Amino acid sequence: MTESADEQTRGQSLEGLLAVLDLEQIEVNIFRGSSPAEGPQRVFGGLVAGQALVAAGRTVPTERHVHSLHAYFIRPGDPEVPIVYEVDRVRDGRSFTTRRVVAVQHGKPIFTLSASFHKEEPGLDHQIPMPDVPPPEDLPSARERLQAAFGKVPGFVRWHPIELRPVGPLSFEAERDPRLRTATNPVWLKVDGKLPDDRLTQVCLMTYASDMTLLDTVLLRHGRSFAGISMASLDHAMWFHRPFRADEWLLYAQEAPSAQGARGLARGLVYTRDGRLVCSVVQEGLIRVVDAEGGSDALPGS
Repeated sequence: MTESADEQTRGQSLEGLLAVLDLEQIEVNIFRGSSPAEGPQRVFGGLVAGQALVAAGRTVPTERHVHSLHAYFIRPGDPEVPIVYEVDRVRDGRSFTTRRVVAVQHGKPIFTLSASFHKEEPGLDHQIPMPDVPPPEDLPSARERLQAAFGKVPGFVRWHPIELRPVGPLSFEAERDPRLRTATNPVWLKVDGKLPDDRLTQVCLMTYASDMTLLDTVLLRHGRSFAGISMASLDHAMWFHRPFRADEWLLYAQEAPSAQGARGLARGLVYTRDGRLVCSVVQEGLIRVVDAEGGSDALPGS
């Protein structure tokens, strides 16, 4: 069977993303990464977070799996030059391993990440139930909805290999119709292709995808779209509860509990199709309303 042009583009995009996540080791505890050939004007925050987690994970025994990460976006990333990741082996305990990663470009840190890895052991087990939402097969993709509304797919949506199927309105729809404003934003997502089986790859791809729609949730609450708004991730935290596959449908149930002082807070719970809670995410982002002349202060990178 011959693939369509769209299928070929998606496959190449995923292959390219996996390639840039496969960091080059240039010294003990030092790795080098690059950006995709096609992408935004600054390095996407999910990409630098995913690469930093790859760097940390490659210094940890394979039987220990990441259970949490905490990251700060410091400066915009330059997609034209490599990013150097310096790993600090903070602690190797009997059950837990801690790593700190600094991403450097042009001699300055652009991003920091602390990650903790845990050797699996038995314990108490409970979770919050998954929201009741339509299945992904009953929903159009974000690409299809944007194509129908604008006649084209914006560049950012076009180049990433993550399939997004929002359950509710998109931000531009809530801007046009105030009745669609909402503080919740459930989105089905999955990697558009087949991933390797190792758990580090799965969590790195979820880390990448987790940065895509969180700040949209803040915009939805206020009925704003990206027009007239400057946004950037400031910090990002994730907790990984149970194993999952990022190339199978996951429900990203997001909400925006607060916005103030040009900052917005969003959080999300990630569920598998059968209702297992596999990941929790919290992010604060810079959200500035641009003035009439289009001016805005310089943003940290995301």
